[in-house]
Amino acid sequence: MADRVTVIGWDGSPLTAAARSALGAATLVAGAAHHLSLPEVPAAAERIRLGSVALAARRIANHRGAAVVLADGDPGFFGVVRTLRAREFGLEVEVVPAVSSVAAAFARAGMPWDDAQVVVAHRRTLRRAVNVCRAHTKVAVLTSPGAGPAELGLLLEGVHRTFVICEELGTARERVTILTSDKAADHTWRDPNVVIVIGGFVATAEDGGWIAGRDPGTGPRGWALPAEAYGGALGEGETDLLRAAQLARLGPRVGDLVWDIGSGSGAFATEAARTGAAVIAVDRNPGSCARTEDSARRYGVQMQIVHGAAPHILENLPEPDVVRVGGGGAAVVSAVADRRPQRIVTHAATRDAAELIGRNLTEHGYHVECALLQSVELDTRAWAEKERSVAFLLTGRLPDRNP
Repeated sequence: MADRVTVIGWDGSPLTAAARSALGAATLVAGAAHHLSLPEVPAAAERIRLGSVALAARRIANHRGAAVVLADGDPGFFGVVRTLRAREFGLEVEVVPAVSSVAAAFARAGMPWDDAQVVVAHRRTLRRAVNVCRAHTKVAVLTSPGAGPAELGLLLEGVHRTFVICEELGTARERVTILTSDKAADHTWRDPNVVIVIGGFVATAEDGGWIAGRDPGTGPRGWALPAEAYGGALGEGETDLLRAAQLARLGPRVGDLVWDIGSGSGAFATEAARTGAAVIAVDRNPGSCARTEDSARRYGVQMQIVHGAAPHILENLPEPDVVRVGGGGAAVVSAVADRRPQRIVTHAATRDAAELIGRNLTEHGYHVECALLQSVELDTRAWAEKERSVAFLLTGRLPDRNP
């Protein structure tokens, strides 16, 4: 095992005395090509071109002597430190930090970033990173080859965002470009880069906020708010207790894309968006689309609203993770199941309709649960019944997908 392992962050600034001292004593240096060409790297040191960090960690673990790993930005922030410290390598490291590429990108843009979400996009996580950009007003995306600004822009089709693209920060080839997301695919971008994605109204807290990223305390306390919170009377499938059960069954979370088909007043779509998930609300009624937009604005959440009739309007929408079907019956449920979301919830007014939908979901390979929900609202002044609601709640879960 290496006698000493030092990880040095590099942001283009002159190396600190601690970094120069560690490099001077190194008998093995790992880093990218521009790191290994630094004049402070000893000529006699073994050099490892850093591609796979895991492979480099194995080499370092078997090295006798002092090792240095050079990495762009802050190596402890989505960087190499996590891999080097993994149990399988057993490396204890000393870290000389630098300004992270995210902090540098926001500095170039002249913007605060304590209220930003930060995500990593590579081929496996690109879709989830895009969903965060759909759901939040300020996101920094650490990109990778095949998951860069062009791919982000293409997957954000239908959602207007502004990109601040920072290429090769800290180098002589550094470049900062500002354009709209629909133009990103028209260019070729250099790696590595950071993309700041901005969209929607960005409110600035007078006291600067109290927690990094999205403040979870915004909006009213509680879920399944009453009809008055959404401008009055709601549809038969939008009762508060039914919405609460649907939210519980779907469990939307950050990085998910939720479809709300038959959004009505926008009550369910708004509450799904309040969880941090991305939401596409679909309704064939222009008035319902307007109400959904009003609900989203009232509670300060981002969502895409699509006017059109299901199932045909669903064909060109991006892949969902979870779906609520608020209207359309078995035909729409079948079209949704063809897209293979992890979970689907819907409701039926009669047992026959519930059985039809249940069989449909089963034939598509879903595990089906059904519950008869009955709620009675009481007037607490006289403890008399005011309103009664009955619905069959159906949930389909794909057994071959993560819960």
